[in-house]
Amino acid sequence: MKKTKLLYHGHRFPAVVISCAVRWYFRFSLSLRDIEELLLERGVVVTYETIRCWCDKFGAGFAQCAKAARRKPGSTWHLDEMFVTLRGEPYLLWRAVDEHGAELDVLVQKRRDKAAAKRFFRRVLRSNPVPRKIVTDQLRSYPAAKADIPELAHVKHVFVKAAARVNNRAENSHQPTRRRERQMCGFRDARRTQAFLSCFGVIRQHFALPRHQMNAACHRAVLKERFATWHGWTVTAAAEKVI
Repeated sequence: MKKTKLLYHGHRFPAVVISCAVRWYFRFSLSLRDIEELLLERGVVVTYETIRCWCDKFGAGFAQCAKAARRKPGSTWHLDEMFVTLRGEPYLLWRAVDEHGAELDVLVQKRRDKAAAKRFFRRVLRSNPVPRKIVTDQLRSYPAAKADIPELAHVKHVFVKAAARVNNRAENSHQPTRRRERQMCGFRDARRTQAFLSCFGVIRQHFALPRHQMNAACHRAVLKERFATWHGWTVTAAAEKVI
C-alpha cells in the first residue's frame, strides 16, 4: 500500500509563505537576504539559508508545473550559447527558445563541440516535440550534431550571422540571465547554476507578461490568473505527493 506524505511535511512555516519566498527568488532579481528582509517586514522570521533550502527543494517541481501549464511549444527552435564564468573558469550556457520566446531548456557545459551540441539537442528533445525548423548561428557543432540525431536529421536548419536580427529571439533570451548574473555577483558552481537556471527561466516567464502588448486592466487580470494558478500548484494541488 502506498503511503502519502505532505509536500511540506517537516516545515514549520505554512505553504503560502514557502511558495511566496520561492516565487520571489526566481521571479525578481532579489538575493536570499533581500527575501529574508521582505518576510521579516511581514512578521515572518526566517534565515536566508532556510530560504535557500526551500528554493533547492521546491523550485524544480514548481518550474515543471509552470512548464506544463503554458501553451504548446512553437515549431521553430532558436538556439544559442553564451559564456559564463564560474570561479574563473569559462563555461557555455546553451539555451533553446521557440518563436514566441518561451524557454525550452538550458544546459551548462564546459565545451562547445559536437558532443556538447548533441547532448543539448537530446536534452531539449526529451521534453519538447520535434521542431519544424531550427535557427542557429554559424557554429559548426550544430549541423554536425544534428546529423547524428535521427529525429532531427531531416529538420530544416537555418543559419544566421551572429549580428543578424533574424536570430534576435535567442540573443534577447540571454538578457534576464545576464541581469541576474550581475545581481548575484556571478555564478559559482556548475551544478548549482544548472539547477537555478532550469527553474529561473520558466518561473520568471510565467509571471513576466508582454506588458507592452496589453493595457493595464488586461495585464492585471491575466497576472491575477497566474497568481491563482501558482497558488493552486504550490498550496492546494501540490499539498500531497505519492512516495
